[in-house]
Amino acid sequence: MSAREAAATAMTEAEEPGGRKNSSSPRPIPVVGVVTEDEEAKGMFKPMDLIRIIKLLEETDKDDLEEKQLKSVKKLVQYYQNGLPLRDLAQIFKVLSLCAEKIENQPHFIDSTYDILKLCGLPFLKKKASDEITYAEDTANSIALLGDLMKIPSSELRIQICKCIVDFYHAEPPKKHIPGYQQVSSSFKIQMAEVGGLAKTMVQSMTLLEYQLVEKLWVLKVLQHLSTSEVNCTLMMKVQAANGICAHLNDPDPSGQLLFRSSEILWNLLEKSSKEEIIQQLSNLECLLTLKEVFKNLFMRGFSHYDRQLRNDILVITTIIAQNPGAPMIECGFTKDLILFATFSEVKSQDPLVKGLKLSNSYEDFELKKLLFNIIVILCKDLPTIQLLIEGKVILALFTYVKKPEKHKIIEWSAAQHEELQLHAMATLSSVAPLLIEEYMSCQGNARVLAFLEWCENEDPFFSHGNSFHGTGGRGNKFAQMRYSLRLLRAMVHLEEETINVDLCEKGTIQQLIRIFKTIISKPNEKEEAIVLEIQSDILLILSGLCENHLQRKEIFGTEGVDLILHVMKTDPKKFQSGLGYNVLLFSTLDSIWCCILGCYSSEDYFLEKEGIFLLLDLLALNQKRFCNLILGIMVEFCDNPKTAAHVNVWRGKKDQTAASLLIKLWRKEEKELGVKRDKNGKIIDTKKPLFTSFQEDQKFMPLPANCPSIAVMDVAENIRAKIYAVLGKLDFENLPGLSAEDFVTLCIIHRYLDFKIGEIWNEIFEEIKLEKLRPVSTDKKVLETITTASENIGKMVASLQSEMIESQVRQDVQNEQKVYAKIQATHKQRELANKSWENFLARTSNAKTLKKAKRLQEKAIESSRYNERPQNATFHQTDIKGLNTTVPSGRVVTVESTPARFMGGPLADTDIALKKLPIRGGALQRVKAVKTLNEPKKSIPT
Repeated sequence: MSAREAAATAMTEAEEPGGRKNSSSPRPIPVVGVVTEDEEAKGMFKPMDLIRIIKLLEETDKDDLEEKQLKSVKKLVQYYQNGLPLRDLAQIFKVLSLCAEKIENQPHFIDSTYDILKLCGLPFLKKKASDEITYAEDTANSIALLGDLMKIPSSELRIQICKCIVDFYHAEPPKKHIPGYQQVSSSFKIQMAEVGGLAKTMVQSMTLLEYQLVEKLWVLKVLQHLSTSEVNCTLMMKVQAANGICAHLNDPDPSGQLLFRSSEILWNLLEKSSKEEIIQQLSNLECLLTLKEVFKNLFMRGFSHYDRQLRNDILVITTIIAQNPGAPMIECGFTKDLILFATFSEVKSQDPLVKGLKLSNSYEDFELKKLLFNIIVILCKDLPTIQLLIEGKVILALFTYVKKPEKHKIIEWSAAQHEELQLHAMATLSSVAPLLIEEYMSCQGNARVLAFLEWCENEDPFFSHGNSFHGTGGRGNKFAQMRYSLRLLRAMVHLEEETINVDLCEKGTIQQLIRIFKTIISKPNEKEEAIVLEIQSDILLILSGLCENHLQRKEIFGTEGVDLILHVMKTDPKKFQSGLGYNVLLFSTLDSIWCCILGCYSSEDYFLEKEGIFLLLDLLALNQKRFCNLILGIMVEFCDNPKTAAHVNVWRGKKDQTAASLLIKLWRKEEKELGVKRDKNGKIIDTKKPLFTSFQEDQKFMPLPANCPSIAVMDVAENIRAKIYAVLGKLDFENLPGLSAEDFVTLCIIHRYLDFKIGEIWNEIFEEIKLEKLRPVSTDKKVLETITTASENIGKMVASLQSEMIESQVRQDVQNEQKVYAKIQATHKQRELANKSWENFLARTSNAKTLKKAKRLQEKAIESSRYNERPQNATFHQTDIKGLNTTVPSGRVVTVESTPARFMGGPLADTDIALKKLPIRGGALQRVKAVKTLNEPKKSIPT
């Protein structure tokens, strides 16, 4: 038995039934341990028998029990007035639960329950650092009990529960420091509320407060705090919190707190839980009708700063809901009202909702205008909305912003605001106008945009602010306006609506766009390079859309347009990796070659004259996969021009690479990526399926409808092999320059690409017949077998030809290797002779005996070279040079005695032959001080 239990037993024995104390007891023992004055002064906790209090509250068979129970609870409240230790928390909340259960039959326990709830708002205390972990489960279960207590039909208790939970988020230090205890971390209570699922029970309690405004506001305040956590938001989402809160947004509330707190909770739910699920909960008629009424009231009657902010928040929530195609925006009439509110200031309306309304230039109204433009873009994705957009004259309203600023005109917005709304309106038109073609044309849309574009092009002073998202890169210039004008034109042109495109061409759009492009490239702007590149790309895309399949428009595009394309193609290839948009510009350029040049012979010839094919091949040599397919397609079309082949064959890349070699290299790379089976020399392995990719190998044959392309047919369009075959075929397979043996091996396969592909298709037909269990007639069966065999024979023939080429190359390589070895051997032999000669030379210069021996050999050789019999009257020349002081044999200079001394100038003057320039006088060598050459005129020699 513990000391606490022994004291309780002694106390029970000492008392009489009437409450009098037994005189035999030495001293009175209290029911519970209380804090004495000295201990209270020290601020210490003395152990308290909470188990005894719980047992006392559980008893029901004594007459004066209620008084004792209330007294014990009162002492408990007094005892823990400075905070609740974590170790006692479970028992304290058990006491709270017992008190709450007694309220229905014993109303006096309301005060006791209220007092204990006040304690729950006090700091939780820990004695050890590990208490937060040790008592985590008990704490979570205890806090969860607060949500369950909301079922008690007492306004006072419900409000106190809410106050207690709100205090979790505004932790205060203990009133009095208690030695040995510390306050738990500020986030501990919040975490335990998440673990205990308090948010879920608080949401469920909302159903009990249908007509109790004060309690409802307190619960919303609690949920507002709880919804700052992702965990709590997920719990709230599971019990349909968004639907329940939104449905009551428009409930009567003089304070205005209900709408504010509810909108805040909805914001948090959208941000911190599954956005899709919350949108689904709000996408019902009840919620949207409530949002509609709230927004209308705030729009028409909200004049304060707070009301306008709340109005905008509601509109943003509505915008998010409108992204769901299943939301009944039209059915509830919200779409029609939003369109009306978005356009009433530009298009006069007699609707009573907007009669007399006017937006100010305050920040909130400005944001509202932008939000309304934004929601129109979202609403127009639902096709039934189009009729409402027509009735609301949305196109006309938006076009009121597409015009140059008018001087001295009073406008309701500031200059910066008007510019931002102008750009936003143009961005909205890019989404809405393609859906409303008739309205666009009736408003003279093309004329308005081109006039505005002309203003963007001229050099009139205009100081734009460039403050907004749409105004990026447009500070101090008109790039932002030009950018969105071209976006709108691009959207309209790519509808391929002939009435729009004809109208644009009649208004000189092609010439105007070319002029704008030339102006831009003549004035490079590095600060706004990304914006300029986007403008250039859009111009080329618009021109492509206008000129495609129209020869007359291609002729208008003409040489000026070709020059622009060539200018872009000469861009430094390093810029394609910059991320600024050069890749997009190049794609637009290649597209414009296809649409604006091909098919017009004059433009094609001019493109070839300006070395356009060379530039295309340079781009192809960059080996960037995203460009190869498009470039090869252009090359195939260009090769129809008879002048193209000469240009292609003349081109040379790095290391003198030819176009044919480049194309074959691309073929090999493509086959490697596709997983085509080839040996190390590039030879065919499977003669039955020489072109099969790894994807085709993995796919199983299956019967397909006649209008559905098979895998073999799809393979033609999904890689570049067919285009390479077409280009090489138009260049003539037999006369391709600059190919290696490896290239010739690959070329054998390319040459037979069409035969192999036909064989693949027939093989598919044969397999489909088998799968469908059809039996062809004998003639058809024989034809199928013959075709299959012929296709396989072609594969074997190509493989055999490849083998011969490979063997021939091996022999050639051996011969070349032998030649190289012979050359190396000769070089080594020459080097050995040179070394031996040098060693002999050193020996002669360092050893007198060797020198004498060499001298004798030299003299012997000289003597042996002479005639044995000297001819008569012959002059003998002495071969030795007298006075020569060298240790090596003499060179090629000799003294001829028969030469007169007057020509020689003496016996060679000590044999000084190291002159830089030897003058010739009379055929002999002389030492002179200087040599001077005069360009004297030639004199005629008299005969």
